[in-house]
Amino acid sequence: MRDTDELRELRDFDTGAPPLDDATRQRARARLFAVMTAPDGSAPALRNRRPVLRIAVTGAVAAAVAAGVLVAVQEEGGGKGTTAAPPGTSSPAMRNVSVRTVLNGAAAYERKHERTVSPRDDQFIYTKEIIKETEARTGATKSYVDENWRSVDDSQRSWVMEIGHGWWSPPVGKNESMWPPQDWSRLKKLPTDPEKLILSLLHKTGPNDRNDSLHDISDQEWSEIHFSLTGLLKLVPVMPQGLRPAAYEALGMVPGVKVVPDQKDAKGRTGVAVTYDDPTLPKGVTSFGGYFIFDPETYRFLGFRDKRTSGDGAKMKTYTQLSYLDSWAVVDKVKQQP
Repeated sequence: MRDTDELRELRDFDTGAPPLDDATRQRARARLFAVMTAPDGSAPALRNRRPVLRIAVTGAVAAAVAAGVLVAVQEEGGGKGTTAAPPGTSSPAMRNVSVRTVLNGAAAYERKHERTVSPRDDQFIYTKEIIKETEARTGATKSYVDENWRSVDDSQRSWVMEIGHGWWSPPVGKNESMWPPQDWSRLKKLPTDPEKLILSLLHKTGPNDRNDSLHDISDQEWSEIHFSLTGLLKLVPVMPQGLRPAAYEALGMVPGVKVVPDQKDAKGRTGVAVTYDDPTLPKGVTSFGGYFIFDPETYRFLGFRDKRTSGDGAKMKTYTQLSYLDSWAVVDKVKQQP
């Protein structure tokens, strides 16, 4: 029934609406293929599994994520699909641009401007992040400066901060593996080809695995791939050369990723945002990831927009967080200023 409803929406979509973007077309094709090829005519069963995110060096991620809990929240300002500008709108932030255009543009900008770095294992990566947080009910706004020192090879304890609160993070234990990786050696092993990066996130490398191309990936697997890519992009602010551009391009290949125009960043600049319509979740809710905000002309990354909640019941408060990476450097000691 769900697929029938989506086909009806697809049929009616061209009445006064802009053409479908690549992500929407890919998602529709994937759903049609799943229904046609299922033995009993129904869509295949979906696995209920999520990768685990490790809190690293960003204050934009809610404390709930640090506890391993992801809370679905109502999405603001957007409906389903790419939001189009009215005819004749000339503002770059309001143009009907595809998600592939934005993310491929972001990848091209990053390749042109990224700084090459090769830190030693015994060093630390310092990051300074600015977070602007607004409480939804009162409109009260507070700003934070989070400074972090992450051990390059994760063999030493690191200092991390979340919205003004800092603590010592111990190294990963023996035979432990967390996502996203923080140690430079593991990050360097991730593919810098976007399609290979996507396939590597499935953790399927045997000769009998069916996921040897993007056409074989299910909706649930795409949801998990998006979760992993978003975690990589949000929680690892400094990466080996070529990895961040590849992650941007890979994100643009995920069905359900969409553009939301006219979004403000932490500095008040108007940009174009990228977020995710997760087909495995009910309509109107969004999973981990929030909004990636880009300059509408150069596609330079401007910052994140996220939500977090605190308290329970009637005392629960909801906050909108706008954040950006102010600076970073490689240093020799934890808490050493660059």
